[in-house]
Amino acid sequence: MNPTVSGVIFVTTRTKVTREKVTREAATLLYSGVEKEYKQAKLKAAKTFGLHYMPTNLEVAIELDRIAEENEGPARTDRLIRMRKEALRIMKLLRKYDPTLVGSVWRGTIHHSSDLDIIVHHEEPKEVAKTIQQTDLSIERTESATVVKHGKKKEYVHIHVESPIKEKVEVIVHSPEEACLKEKCEIYGDEIKGLRLEQLEKLLKDNPDQRFVPES
Repeated sequence: MNPTVSGVIFVTTRTKVTREKVTREAATLLYSGVEKEYKQAKLKAAKTFGLHYMPTNLEVAIELDRIAEENEGPARTDRLIRMRKEALRIMKLLRKYDPTLVGSVWRGTIHHSSDLDIIVHHEEPKEVAKTIQQTDLSIERTESATVVKHGKKKEYVHIHVESPIKEKVEVIVHSPEEACLKEKCEIYGDEIKGLRLEQLEKLLKDNPDQRFVPES
């Protein structure tokens, strides 16, 4: 046997196994709630195995989805549909703010600790909060987050809410001008389209457990 060829096969196989281990560990850290952010989960996973290699966000997302399916089975689909129905109800309450469902409930990739992420559009976050206070939703806390988009720093207000059925909801307030801006997903690499109210309503009638992830 050609030793050079054999060596290449060995290195390639070892690299593949190592990559899979780091990816699985990072996904496990996210699933268990030990880490909340992909970057930190990947860094910790690589450190666990004493490696500098880090998987892509997409690789970790695919593995996280696999872990959720392994652990939650058919109940996961039932909860997804229930969460989408609750999202529709909440979006109707916030209709005047042009709500859009995003995140794992839009994607269809939820796991046991997933929450609802709804983007609304208004210049005054306090007005949105006031509207929420007039509903059956309970505001737990409000916080600001600064991110860089299109080369500019943007500050968004996140209103953390609990629904009557004990689902955690994050209402993110964007300015009306951003409603037409396209945003790239840092995990899947595609455009974050989300579901508007009418689109979600139609989805629940036609294909309630549909997934929105790029084809691998």
